[in-house]
Amino acid sequence: MSVQGAPDLDGRTVVVTGASSGIGAAAARRFAALGAEVAVVGRDPRKTAAVADSVGGPAFTADFADLGDVRALAADLADRFPRIDVLANNAGGYRPERVLTADGHEWTFQVNHLAPFLLTNLLLDRLARSPDARVISTGSMAYRGAALDLDDLDAAEGRYRPMKVYGAAKLATILFTRELARRTEGTTVTASAFHPGGVASDVFREKQVLNRLIGSPLGRLLLTPEQGAEPLVMLATAPEAADGAYFHRLRRESPRGRHATDPGLARALWERSERMTGVAAR
Repeated sequence: MSVQGAPDLDGRTVVVTGASSGIGAAAARRFAALGAEVAVVGRDPRKTAAVADSVGGPAFTADFADLGDVRALAADLADRFPRIDVLANNAGGYRPERVLTADGHEWTFQVNHLAPFLLTNLLLDRLARSPDARVISTGSMAYRGAALDLDDLDAAEGRYRPMKVYGAAKLATILFTRELARRTEGTTVTASAFHPGGVASDVFREKQVLNRLIGSPLGRLLLTPEQGAEPLVMLATAPEAADGAYFHRLRRESPRGRHATDPGLARALWERSERMTGVAAR
């Protein structure tokens, strides 16, 4: 499957988080080239403004390590746009050591799951006004083999293993997507998630070994941000991108592992996430 010949997005509003660089910036440029009005969301004001200028869209600055920032972002987006057609939950990250956010949650879990969970819920009314709304979340194959302890989502127990925590956060992305699809069944809102492939980006900017790999000759084997953005752009219009679909690059596949397909775990995670973010239950 290819994004070549993607349909015109003229008149549609697309919100891309984590759009100040990497996959998000590449996706924002592609969406704009297809005619969409693109809201560029990023943490770095200068980089975010530069990408917004390049696509002719508005810039919004928010740090997902602060849920207050996420609430303010949702309010600003709702004020600006009466309708949102695509919400690309692309922001994410990784920390090599356990760090707590201002909200008291483990940084990797909050940035990769709690913040997009909150933002999506706060924008559901704007998404519901679209005749074909898409919530698309950037995942990672790191979820494979991961487990999620609902009683220790902030990774406070035992030795802190950063890649294990990152994998659990990306498992949460898949479970969130599937539960969102269940809760929005019968509406115009659909949900999907994808693994972009091995991309030369700054997601692991805190992990020095991976940064050295990206800068080495072996880094040439990695995908470009433009290639990593292909599934995101495709899922904005593909008819099969519904029902909590998961794509490995451009190919739909069933999530692997019993945790990733456990509907009870997905519902329980949603309920825990509501309490952790203070979002109103739906």
